[in-house]
Amino acid sequence: MTATLSAPQSIQSWLGEEAESLLTYQAKVSKELLHLPGPDWVERIFTNSDRSPQVLRSLQQLYSTGRLTNTGYLSILPVDQGIEHSAAASFAPNPAYFDPENIIKLALEGGCNAVATTLGVLGMVSRKYAHRIPLIVKLNHNELLTYPNQSDQVMFADVEQAWNLGAVAVGATIYFGSEYSTRQIQEVSCAFAHAHKLGMATILWCYLRNNVFKQDKDYHLAADLTGQANHLGVTIEADIIKQKLPECNNGYGAVAKATGNKYGRTNERVYSQLSSDHPIDLTRYQVLNCYAGRAGLINSGGASGKNDFAEAIRTAVINKRAGGCGLISGRKTFQRPLEEGVKLFHMIQDVYLSEEVTIA
Repeated sequence: MTATLSAPQSIQSWLGEEAESLLTYQAKVSKELLHLPGPDWVERIFTNSDRSPQVLRSLQQLYSTGRLTNTGYLSILPVDQGIEHSAAASFAPNPAYFDPENIIKLALEGGCNAVATTLGVLGMVSRKYAHRIPLIVKLNHNELLTYPNQSDQVMFADVEQAWNLGAVAVGATIYFGSEYSTRQIQEVSCAFAHAHKLGMATILWCYLRNNVFKQDKDYHLAADLTGQANHLGVTIEADIIKQKLPECNNGYGAVAKATGNKYGRTNERVYSQLSSDHPIDLTRYQVLNCYAGRAGLINSGGASGKNDFAEAIRTAVINKRAGGCGLISGRKTFQRPLEEGVKLFHMIQDVYLSEEVTIA
């Protein structure tokens, strides 16, 4: 597991003017309050839980694969964008990924812990690859052919199908705050309970979705709102939480001000004592809401673009220093040539392998 970056200088150069702030900042919430990633993660966190030995084995397989083996960190390739964003929008920049096998090859070459994608992709190639890399079946999706387009996560697969093709985990998305969220919470809770019964781990994409969250800023990325979404996610026993990197805070106040109505409940200490405007504090608040880190937080951030490498390294540094457990990287990797996608994965993983990037 030799890192290809000469940390910390190379990491500093990618971070640019933010380097000192991101690499030396000390968070407002002490790391002593958190359960932090490490080689003994599954044993330390889950052996006293209600997860069965089969679930523990599945979790250990996730954490024991790829370049981040037995570090407590995860690097996952997610490719459900063919449904979520349409196949045209996702794969036209690199048509090789219309072929499901190339998705798996990218995850393998990239040294990923796992690949998370659709039932159809994994079902097409599972007999060749289920024993080579952990497979995660994404159970629900938002399709964009219904007119007018709507934001709703609908079940495309069931847990038994995921188990039959050899998946070690299932994933799902809930659009918290949407008009469909109550149904989605119920569906996903039942699916996760079934997955645990069959011995599979569970990963929840805890996204916000409501036009009211778009005000002077995009409060879909607010630490207080995404933090509460995370807390709802661990309540239905998600073993791992996927959340977008936060960019702002006080979403509760912004919604109340915009609508003229009281919205939700919060506490001033969230903003004065438990967080600040610094991205590490904002992300640490997300971790805090994942049962103080007992459910690992994996982040992503931003759409793909010309600054993918710098943005990915920045997100990895923030996630690691905040106490998160890794990164999920999709379009930034598969919408470019294979060699570049692999390089991007390795650079992200190098952040988690670097002893110079410490927990804040």
